[in-house]
Amino acid sequence: MKTNIFNKNNQTTHTYIIAEAGLNHNGSVEIAKKLIDLAFEAGADAVKFQKRTVNKLAIKATLDAPDDRFPEFGNTYREIREHLEFNMDQYSVIKKYTEDQGLDFLCTAFDPEAADFLEELGVSIYKLASHSATNIELLEYLAKTGKQSIMSTGMAELEEINTAVRIFAKYKTPLILLHCVSAYPTPIEECNLNMINVLKETFDLPVGYSGHELGYLPTLTAVSMGAIAIERHYTLDNEMTGFDHKMSLNQEDFIGMVRDIRSIEKIKGTGEKNVSETEWITRHKYHVSMASSQNIPMGSDLTADMVAYRNPGTGIPSKDAYKIIGKKALKDISADELLNFEMFE
Repeated sequence: MKTNIFNKNNQTTHTYIIAEAGLNHNGSVEIAKKLIDLAFEAGADAVKFQKRTVNKLAIKATLDAPDDRFPEFGNTYREIREHLEFNMDQYSVIKKYTEDQGLDFLCTAFDPEAADFLEELGVSIYKLASHSATNIELLEYLAKTGKQSIMSTGMAELEEINTAVRIFAKYKTPLILLHCVSAYPTPIEECNLNMINVLKETFDLPVGYSGHELGYLPTLTAVSMGAIAIERHYTLDNEMTGFDHKMSLNQEDFIGMVRDIRSIEKIKGTGEKNVSETEWITRHKYHVSMASSQNIPMGSDLTADMVAYRNPGTGIPSKDAYKIIGKKALKDISADELLNFEMFE
């Protein structure tokens, strides 16, 4: 990974940005590559896809029910879902293309068979969708691999999240939680970003944010509140056919979001209190230094009433006055002159 976000003591200011391609490839490897190119151009850290075993997704009656939402993909729910799944050869191409761009390849496993598929593909990090946060079978299956995992927490209660966390802790498997609200799109008033700190304090784990709001103001707010990772759906075109295009960030907005997150990282700084390079310019101009309030003849002992405090701040600071008060002047000093240590014994 580009940064060790799984270390809860990680002090990096870098936000791990996951470009959620999801299903927005529409079953096309070429579209998937264009999404990867966009993530690279924007400056994201990872591109994430999804893997399902369609037969395990729902009961047969649901899978084979007529579905006219996306006739370009199929006429039943099963056909639509199958159209959006990549096989091993296709995912191998996509994974290599992602990694050749210097990006991490991530993929959500929706069932144990999908996890086996991803194991064979060679993923190093698993993603768990919000609706898998209560899937004990899948949680156990992935935790047993010992591989780093990222879990979204939408639709889950704290006790349910606690159960998932305990499963991963049992196998000592690193876990990141993503605060998430599974509403598409999420109303601003339901974002509840204070949960980021609640999750941190409750589970003592690294916490990020998976956003589904229109625009990205809450996402930027999450970063400013300390979210270690960000996951956002993005698309080449909001008007494309498919499940998630309309609630995804378009190209311009995704690039803008990454740009603004990187700016926030700079704005947040290190948390160490130092005088910055640009502050030194102002400090030298406006801080006060010790100056002579009157003519001081050579041989005179410097007294407090002979001193005034004036700009600029390039002379002896007031905190060091004790170092020269009482010292003899080695030369005649004119009134209204900055004092320095070389003028005195």
